[in-house]
Amino acid sequence: MTEQPAIELDHSDLYLNRDMSVLQFNRRVFEMAEDITLPLLERLKFLCISSTNMDEFFEVRVAVQKHRLAMGSLSTAADGLTAGEILTQTRSRVEVLVKDQYQLLNETLLPALEEEGIRILRRTDWNEAQSAWIRRFFRRELLPLLTPIGLDPAHPFPRLLSKILNFVVSLEGKDAFGRESHYAIVQAPRSLPRVIRLPRELTDSDHCFVLLSSVIHAHVGDFFPGMEARACHQFRITRNSGLLVDEEELVDLKKAVAGELLERRFSKEVRLEVSQRCPEELVEFLLQQFNLGHDDLYRVDGLVNLYRLAAIYDEVDRPELKFPVFEAGVPKQLRGEDSNVFDIIKQGDVLLHHPFQSFAPVVELLNQAASDPHVLVIKQTMYRVVPDSPLVDALVRAARANKEVVAVIELMARFNEEENIALANKLSAAGVQVVYGVVGYKTHCKMLMVVRREGRKLCRYVHLGTGNYHTVTSRFYTDFGLLSCDPELGEDVHKLFQQLTGLGKAMRLKAMLSAPFTLHKGLIERIEREAETARSGGEARIRAKINGLEEPGVIRALYRASQAGVKIDLIVRGICCLRPGIPGVSENIRVRSVLGRFLEHTRVYCFHNGGETEVFCASADWMGRNLLRRVETCFPVRDEVLKKELIATGITPYLSDNVGTWQLKADGSYQRIQSRGQPKSAQLMLMRKLGTLKE
Repeated sequence: MTEQPAIELDHSDLYLNRDMSVLQFNRRVFEMAEDITLPLLERLKFLCISSTNMDEFFEVRVAVQKHRLAMGSLSTAADGLTAGEILTQTRSRVEVLVKDQYQLLNETLLPALEEEGIRILRRTDWNEAQSAWIRRFFRRELLPLLTPIGLDPAHPFPRLLSKILNFVVSLEGKDAFGRESHYAIVQAPRSLPRVIRLPRELTDSDHCFVLLSSVIHAHVGDFFPGMEARACHQFRITRNSGLLVDEEELVDLKKAVAGELLERRFSKEVRLEVSQRCPEELVEFLLQQFNLGHDDLYRVDGLVNLYRLAAIYDEVDRPELKFPVFEAGVPKQLRGEDSNVFDIIKQGDVLLHHPFQSFAPVVELLNQAASDPHVLVIKQTMYRVVPDSPLVDALVRAARANKEVVAVIELMARFNEEENIALANKLSAAGVQVVYGVVGYKTHCKMLMVVRREGRKLCRYVHLGTGNYHTVTSRFYTDFGLLSCDPELGEDVHKLFQQLTGLGKAMRLKAMLSAPFTLHKGLIERIEREAETARSGGEARIRAKINGLEEPGVIRALYRASQAGVKIDLIVRGICCLRPGIPGVSENIRVRSVLGRFLEHTRVYCFHNGGETEVFCASADWMGRNLLRRVETCFPVRDEVLKKELIATGITPYLSDNVGTWQLKADGSYQRIQSRGQPKSAQLMLMRKLGTLKE
């Protein structure tokens, strides 16, 4: 018998491309909008989410590949694709998705909304009374705020903001100064509502709307008296969102980021969207102005930003067209008469599962810490925290009560940089010691530490989480949090804060793993331990729920474990560059993606460990950026009761979900699992188990 040649686990055929995986995820979000079992307004909301996801994809991923192409980079990731090849594949996939998005809107969702008495009136449908009201609205509310720019040598093409609604107007005739101008630009400020409700007395419905784009289009001639507006078409430009902060020349990170934010508004263009009916002459004119090619052009059959339709969801109070009302629960330890959070945590660790359970205990911990005279120190990391958060108010009160308060703020959390600068200013003004982590390594970990004097001892209370300290998104993102006064966890968190605020070598942690020091190595060691157990004939299993899997070293370790016979179940919401089901490589790996009412965001790692199951929660996904270029935390859940609870609520339901689950196939495509028999929704089960669902 001839021996089979060993399979090279770093061969590019074994890896899926990251950008194509992102597009696959957005296709799944779009398929939620197609799902006829979901409430109508929720379907519209998923369509809007798929649109804003696409915006971010162009701002970040397409911008990266265009930059690589411009620099002549020939380097490739593990999948072996060049920047040019990625952009070519992106174009073909995005074209199909954009076409499907507008087809679903125009042919399915809008007619269905109209049947429910929710109408978006086109200009051709306005009656005389409606037209008169809209004209008055335009002159009163819009005309004073809009600035038309006629293009001539004295008025060159303006610098347009990214993702703003614009109109290109083709003109004929001469203005008051005898000038002839063929083109003009009208930009709609972000402050203007994109969806305008008509008065009830003018319609046959309580929910009748017109779009801002229709109103401006109908009255664009008012901007150019005495001239004829021959054509008017909406368009939108998308720009690179990256911040170019020179770390070697850096003196003040906050000032550098603030300066770059101003430049980002006018950074390199990466996409042009125009209305489908825009004449070729105007399209060519716009492409020339932005120095873009036809591969960067996307024609749309409707408004150029679908996300603006999300306003209808908020404007329409029709509970039967939305998900049922849900009220978050609280863990049983917090339901008693004892209102002192410190006493409760001292009795045992508390596991929080958001949004099925409330985020309020975290807020209450900080509130009590701020007013407790025995609390001496509060330290917290902040990645995406709004300045008006109750958590921030508690830190301010604590600082004003002369407690030592330290906030580690990650200024460069993408798209939240301005809010983070405002947050830093607010906290600094109150006397909070604000630091910005480590230049070159985003501080992405989520940890809070309270140091309290109890008799002769100083006790550390910690909160560690998988998600941000954001009181709003905590109602929509699934995340785990752990409240604990475990001495080892407390000491580890203390050391991590020392690393973030001071200088010195990485300190050895007792219970936790951290990036960029021990997490990557620790993951691979545990994966290889399961592989060795399987080779020895023992039971071996790995289960993980993460948002992304891309790091080649981890993927190779998983391939080796699969070859050894380890059963591996991965629940990966978004990016997955691993190919499951390849004979001789990954036939023991199953990958599924679960979507639903809430954004799946938990990071949970489970290793069988010879029957002594190890369970970790983490702020980190299995991406190169998380494991090697960010400050991340990975903390064990060691209480046996909580460990079983975490697996029972954070892993098991998602492995049996047959309502919002897609299976990843070896060719990189995803197939939605069709429910046979009883539908099983992980999120629905958790809402019923942990909170109150008003069905």
